[in-house]
Amino acid sequence: MTQKDALFNYTLRLADDALILGHRLGEWCSKAPILEEDLALTNIALDMIGRAESLLRYAAQVEALGHSEDDLAYRRAERKFYNHLLTEQPNGDFAQTMVRQLFISNFEQLLYTELMKSSDATIAAIAGKAIKEINYHCRHAKDWCIRLGDGTAESRDRMQKAIETLWMYTGELFEADETDEWMQEAGIAPDLKSLAGPWKTAIMDVLSEATLSLPDAHYMQTGSKKGIHSEHLGYILAEMQYLQRAYPDAKW
Repeated sequence: MTQKDALFNYTLRLADDALILGHRLGEWCSKAPILEEDLALTNIALDMIGRAESLLRYAAQVEALGHSEDDLAYRRAERKFYNHLLTEQPNGDFAQTMVRQLFISNFEQLLYTELMKSSDATIAAIAGKAIKEINYHCRHAKDWCIRLGDGTAESRDRMQKAIETLWMYTGELFEADETDEWMQEAGIAPDLKSLAGPWKTAIMDVLSEATLSLPDAHYMQTGSKKGIHSEHLGYILAEMQYLQRAYPDAKW
């Protein structure tokens, strides 16, 4: 692996997280429990799609094979996507969506704060813009998790069930492979393991206020950095890539 390969892979990972989660959140459009939340979730989805576009454009430049950001989004097969498993999990009920967002947004807040210091000027610039949106995503998820956890018996039960369902996907956020090591040595990205402690502390603070708890389970799902995914990603890509595959090279 060369540093160019590592940079391309790493940028794709950042982009895929934003692209897939943006697609998931977009599924709430016109279906959220209240109008204000319908707009909020759609705006968060748009934030993430915009970030994905910037990262995919940069990945295409790094790859230098004549691809565009659209090619990378719509013409890659499932095994060529590297988003974390957590981002592709179904929305479930509103509680599950908020728990997923709490876990991811707090991770991204730590990661992108560090990426603003990146030795790669483009990644640092993208992170500097994204962090403002991510800070809002964190506040939004935190407020809802506390409101639902410390709400009715049913809302609390749903929140606790969502935590127990999604917890197994969080360990992967802090796993490092050869690509991550290349990025860390080059000063482009932080040591992922160093983020695990602050992330868990932030999550525990929210759950404590929400009268919720983490499960005792230690088993964690993994595989996304090798292109191994849950069955859910295939359905997302079938929907997201349909038009491009049905009408290749079509232009507006």
